Amino acid sequence: MTPAEYIQLKAFARIDGLFVAVLWVMSFACYIIGLSSSMWAMAAMLLAMSTPFFVANRLRLFRDGARDGIISLKRGWAFVVLVFFYGGLLFAIAQYAYFAFMDKGYLLHSLQQLMESPEASQMMAQQGMTDMVNEAMAQLQSMRPIDISLNMLTTNILLGFVLGLPIAAVMRRKLKIEK
Repeated sequence: MTPAEYIQLKAFARIDGLFVAVLWVMSFACYIIGLSSSMWAMAAMLLAMSTPFFVANRLRLFRDGARDGIISLKRGWAFVVLVFFYGGLLFAIAQYAYFAFMDKGYLLHSLQQLMESPEASQMMAQQGMTDMVNEAMAQLQSMRPIDISLNMLTTNILLGFVLGLPIAAVMRRKLKIEK
């Protein structure tokens, strides 16, 4: 890969990373709203699960538009990893802003109420998970907004490495297809 091709790859990945970040912010907003409405929770899950397909489509557009229909597995994987990196970085900034300035304990309070409901309490007791859930809630309460954001950033980057190979393998093309 020449330096010019690397610059091109990063430029397209930054733009597509912005689109992925917007998708994740919409999913996160639906998740927060979904704490009180199951329809929004389903929308959050669908938006999050659409990420690999969205990134595959963006890789196809990059391959066909900027690479003349040809892309190797290695270059496709680099593109997907960079898209997840840039998207994860922007999403972490948005998440930090939410938890630092807007949340005011709403998420933890909603999760606490959910765990204290009779159905959840009974299920946790049956499964022997009461202590584990209480420890997890205590740990979540001790986390700062930056901790949550960095944790999600790390998760999203690792997700890019893992999902990048199958996405790049499906989207690679060695020969230009004439139309």
